[in-house]
This record gives sequence, structure tokens and C-alpha cells, in this order.
Amino acid sequence: MHETPDELSELQALLEASLSRATSHLRSIVSENTLTAGQLTQILTGMCTLALSTVTAKGEPRISGVDGHFLHGKWHFGTAHSAAKARHLAVRPAASVAHMRGEDLGVFTHGTVEILNPRDGESAPDWPDLRAYFKEFYGDDLFDWDNDVLYYRLHPHWMTVYAPDIAKLTPVSQS
Repeated sequence: MHETPDELSELQALLEASLSRATSHLRSIVSENTLTAGQLTQILTGMCTLALSTVTAKGEPRISGVDGHFLHGKWHFGTAHSAAKARHLAVRPAASVAHMRGEDLGVFTHGTVEILNPRDGESAPDWPDLRAYFKEFYGDDLFDWDNDVLYYRLHPHWMTVYAPDIAKLTPVSQS
């Protein structure tokens, strides 16, 4: 878990506000089957495969997979500079992601991306710390971390979680 108490409070407020704005149909499914911000951050550790949705210039949706990392209450992911999703996000930064684990967990997020390490321009202030996290996770020599890949942070304006049985998502302690 990488979240500060303030980040957990912000995430909890987002989860509650999102659910309150959801359709009655979605609320009927999720309301009794959701997680708190604290529970969610305990479960979303390491790399989580995300389905990332972007939009083409013609307004056509495109979906692809990315490695997602839930850090400080937000999704972070990367892709190659030459990827179609990088072109889409450069001009249309709205994106949606979904992380699902069978029928046990669904995390659905809509928001706007921020490029953390642009080739031309200033990197995000926390990019050195995030780059250190990614290097530790993937290995220091996987590629040129500042030039071969773009990393993004998704600033969510809507997020909901479906988790009917938290016991299936938390590790059983070994005695």
C-alpha cells in the first residue's frame, strides 16, 4: 500500500461520490458488494492487468491491455511512444480502465491521463520516485526508462468497485 491518509480519504470520497451518481441498476449490483478505499488498496498491489479504452480521431473506441499499478489512489501504466494508444491519449486524454479478476473483483475507472515522463517537456515532480518503483518491479535494464516508454497517471473522476466476497481477494494468513 502506497497511499497516505489524505490519499485514502480522497479515494474513499471518490468511491462514494461515484456510486451516488451511478444508475439505479449499477447501484443495485454494487452497493452491497463493494470495498472501502483501505480494502481496495490492500488488494490492488503489484501489477494488475488493465483493459484500457481510448478513442480514435473518428470517435471509435479502442481497447488494449496494459500493466497497471495502483499507487497513491490512482492507476499508473505505460506504453511505447509508437503505440496507437499513445497517439490517442496525446490528443484525447480521456480514458477508461477496467481491472477484473473473474467474478470476484471489478474495478472500473473513468478519468483523464497525465503523461509522467514526456520526451519534450518537464516530467511530473514525482516521476523519479515512480521510475524507481517501476525499475524495482520490472528491472533496471528492461529499456531506457526516460526515452523508450511513456508512463501515465489516470486522474479518476469516477470509480466503482464490485467485490461480492472480500475473503476471496485477501490472502489467507499462514500460521
